[in-house]
Amino acid sequence: MPVTGLEQIFQRILSDGKRFGSVGQYEEIRGKLNFEIDPLNLANTGITDVDLAPRNEEGKVVFDSDISIIRPVDLSKVSGKLLLDVVNRGNRVALPNFNMGTRPVIDSDTPVDVEVDLGDGLLMEMGYVVVACGWQLDAPPHEALITMRGPEALDPSGSRLKDRVYMQLQSPEDTHNFLLSDKSHKPYKAYDLNEPNALVEIRDMPDGPAETMPRDDWRFGRIDSNGEYHPDPAYICSSEGFKKGRLYQVTYTALGAPVIGLSFAALRDCVSWFKYGSSSLDSPVPGIQKSYAYGRSQTGRFLRTFVHNDFNLDESGREAMDGIIANVAGGMRGEFNQRFGQNSKDRNNMMHQLFPFASIEQTDPETEETGSLHRKLDERGSSLKVMYTNSSAEYHRADASLLHTDPDGRRDIRQGKNVRVFHFSGTEHGTGVWPPTDHGVIVSGAERAQNIRSVIDYSPLLRACLVNLDLWVTEGIDPPESKHPRIDDGTLVPASELIGIFSSIPGSHYPYKHAIPRRREFSPDEGDEHPRILPPEIGGAFGGLVPMVDSDGNEIGGIIAPEISVPIAAHTGWTLRHADIGGESQLLMFAGGTIPFPATESARLTAGDPRPSIESRYKSRDEYLSKVRASAEVLVSERYLLETDIETSVSLGERMWNYFTDH
Repeated sequence: MPVTGLEQIFQRILSDGKRFGSVGQYEEIRGKLNFEIDPLNLANTGITDVDLAPRNEEGKVVFDSDISIIRPVDLSKVSGKLLLDVVNRGNRVALPNFNMGTRPVIDSDTPVDVEVDLGDGLLMEMGYVVVACGWQLDAPPHEALITMRGPEALDPSGSRLKDRVYMQLQSPEDTHNFLLSDKSHKPYKAYDLNEPNALVEIRDMPDGPAETMPRDDWRFGRIDSNGEYHPDPAYICSSEGFKKGRLYQVTYTALGAPVIGLSFAALRDCVSWFKYGSSSLDSPVPGIQKSYAYGRSQTGRFLRTFVHNDFNLDESGREAMDGIIANVAGGMRGEFNQRFGQNSKDRNNMMHQLFPFASIEQTDPETEETGSLHRKLDERGSSLKVMYTNSSAEYHRADASLLHTDPDGRRDIRQGKNVRVFHFSGTEHGTGVWPPTDHGVIVSGAERAQNIRSVIDYSPLLRACLVNLDLWVTEGIDPPESKHPRIDDGTLVPASELIGIFSSIPGSHYPYKHAIPRRREFSPDEGDEHPRILPPEIGGAFGGLVPMVDSDGNEIGGIIAPEISVPIAAHTGWTLRHADIGGESQLLMFAGGTIPFPATESARLTAGDPRPSIESRYKSRDEYLSKVRASAEVLVSERYLLETDIETSVSLGERMWNYFTDH
């Protein structure tokens, strides 16, 4: 068994000892989980560079992960179900999304025992064990993050590897320096600070023309506040400076390639240990029968990569996960099993892990490549159930629609029997920003938008997905059919078709152009996924489409939350970057917008807004909330919403009414 030890750091009661229904109190065990895997086992041979990792005396590859185990204090109350929280850059995602709890902003000063918010306790009341296991080697080194430590690949002579790296950098303010990483992750350091072939290309749109930054205008290193230069292989700098909002795409040679694909073994073997036990190390939670993995954004893409590579069989040939929810991943995977891969890279114009997008076999008519995201699972008859859920932001990123169309966006497709695809209409990548503001949640200045940010919280819809997934796995009850916009009924269209509607709405700021993902010839190596052509050669566009909207500006396909189906505003999956942060013709990535209806007829006439006012739509607050409740009840009957969340929907509607009728 690959799990060889659990080193406990602390054990504590959560939520001040609050009791969750009949299950009672919950506690957390935090520690470090030790692994040893056999690099020759078929379950592991698909891990890039595992054959180049150092081995111990038994011929095993050794690594360890942080782990958080949240379980009932009374172990007899465990439901037998485990939810693997696939942490995003070391941060929990399952509890904030399913329990509607808060997530702390973690930095270098945050203690490892920072409070865990169990929210409204939905998972606890159902008796779930929630496990977060670190998987990312390059996450920022903050002790409160849940991360992983592992070996670096070495060539047969024992030397470190070096090769080309490709990344995109952008700043919300003018700057002289860029760290060579995304979101302050550990950078790949430059091999040669004077590398003559290192390249910086500048774009103003992800798919726009590039200009080359003269090599003499930038170098590896940092410029301090006094204007003095310091050599540093982790940075690039420019005395003339990098302009806010512009896209800087850097190609250079780096030294040192960690075996990042060990992440898949870590999560698989962690779950397998809980499910099947080990003769050498007892599981801290006996009786686990079923296990589900949940990933959001980065880790939704991680789970799509997990599925594509079929890392679900452990070293004994047993299924680890029984079900997966990959949320807001769109049509992307990621560089999670690539030599010199960047775990945090999240732009579809910067990676080759795109096609195949869908769960069924398809052929790309331009490249003639054939594939299916689920090919390996299907070839061995795996029973793994998978739900792909997306917000409107992934559609306006122009890759989410490719989950359910052909690659050119000409026709709808059906999913495989073990797959569902759901679209949460009118939502942004996250669960909404409240109170309304044009700033983001965490990095306020860096996320300023031209519109009020989206205020829609799709968590209630996501909660229903988990319950439906569990019924699908444990009782064989099929979940509701996939629900998303479609070409054949006119609810899925080219982005340009929305221009006419939004151009008539004052202050909508609809993008004049969407950046569409394109075929890019990276020529990746079949063995290690590393691109051999950098920068890539750019080919034709994929057929990315967006949801159609009604005359109010609200989407008409997918699962429509009650706060949108009974509207007092238009809710979008797009908004543009504010001029304060530069790049104002670009989408503010992952963000959606809110365009309120005029509260009164007088305000509507003054603004010249063609949409009926709130006062003309609803006679009173009570009438509005009654309609919200009725809409929620319809979703419950269709199993897209839990009955317990009818009141949640009414409460969310009420706060919107109170705000937008007073502002």
